[in-house]
Amino acid sequence: MKETRKAIEKTGLHLRNPHQFRYDFELLLNNYPELKNFVHTKEHRSGASEETIDFSNPDAIKALNKTLLITYYDIQNWDIPSNYLCPPIPGRADYIHYIADLLANSNNGIIPEAEQVVGLDIGIGANCIYPIIGNNAYGWSFVGADIDEDALQNCKKIIANNAKLIDVISLQLQVEARYIFKNIILPEDRFAFTICNPPFHSSAEAAAKSALRKINALDENKTSNPVLNFGGHQAELWCKGGELGFITQMIYESAKYPLQCLWFTTLVSKKDNLKSIYKILGKVSAVAIKTIDMAQGQKISRIVAWTFLSETQQKEWKF
Repeated sequence: MKETRKAIEKTGLHLRNPHQFRYDFELLLNNYPELKNFVHTKEHRSGASEETIDFSNPDAIKALNKTLLITYYDIQNWDIPSNYLCPPIPGRADYIHYIADLLANSNNGIIPEAEQVVGLDIGIGANCIYPIIGNNAYGWSFVGADIDEDALQNCKKIIANNAKLIDVISLQLQVEARYIFKNIILPEDRFAFTICNPPFHSSAEAAAKSALRKINALDENKTSNPVLNFGGHQAELWCKGGELGFITQMIYESAKYPLQCLWFTTLVSKKDNLKSIYKILGKVSAVAIKTIDMAQGQKISRIVAWTFLSETQQKEWKF
C-alpha cells in the first residue's frame, strides 16, 4: 500500500514550497538519470522502505541540487567548483517564499511578481541559488554581491549557460571585505529587500567542529576528519565575530540607506543572538522589526527583517 501524500509531508516547510513533500525519485531520475548513482533504498525497523541518498556525501548533494534545479526551476546547466557551498534547496526556497509574504504585507496582501521587484543577495556565493528560486517563483530580479571573485565568476557561468537568467541577475564584487552594503548599494538603487545567509562561525576551528558533529549525525560511520557535505569556503562559513558580528555590521550599515530598501533581512541561525540583534536594531531606530520562524524537520532557524520606513511609506513603495 502506498503512503498517502499527507503521511510523507515534510514538517515545517512553507505551503508554497514545492519541496514540502519527500522527494519523488521516479520524477527526479527521469529528469536527471545521473542521480541514480547516489540513490539507495533505506530499510526502516517497521519494515517499510524508501529511496534516499547519502546526505553526508557532497557529490550526492550536488547531484540532488542539479536534479531539483532541472525539475522545479528550469535550470538546465548548473555546477559549482569543489569546496564551495552547495546549499540545501528546500531551505533556501523557504526563505524566498517568506520574503514574498513579507512584501505582500506592504502591498495590500498581494505578492508583487515582476522583474521590477529587485532583491539584493548579500553573499551570493558560487551557487546563485536565491536569485534562481526568486526569479522562477515570482519573476524577481537580483543583484548578487560577494567578496569572492572566483565565486562570482562561477555565477557568471551559471547565468550565461541559462538564458532565462541573463537579464534578471547582475553581479557585484565587494572590493572591501569589511563592508557589506557600502560599495554595493549605489545612490540610484532601490531594493525591495535584501537577503543574506551570514557566516555562522567565528573561526575555522569552530566551523570544523560543527562540521564534525553534523557529519557524524548524518553518517553511521563516525569520522574525525569530516568532508563538508554542503562544502563552503572561509567567507561562507566563518568571519571575525561570527554570525552576530556579521549581522551587527549589517544593521549599522543598513541605517545609512534607510530610504533605498523596503525590507532588510537576514537568516539568524543561533537563537541566543536574537536579544543582541533586537538591541542593535533599537539603537539604529528601526521602525519595524519582524522575526519569522522557519523549520525543516528538526532544524530550526529564523529570518529577522527590519525597515526604516513608516507604515505609510511602506504602503507607498512602488514595486
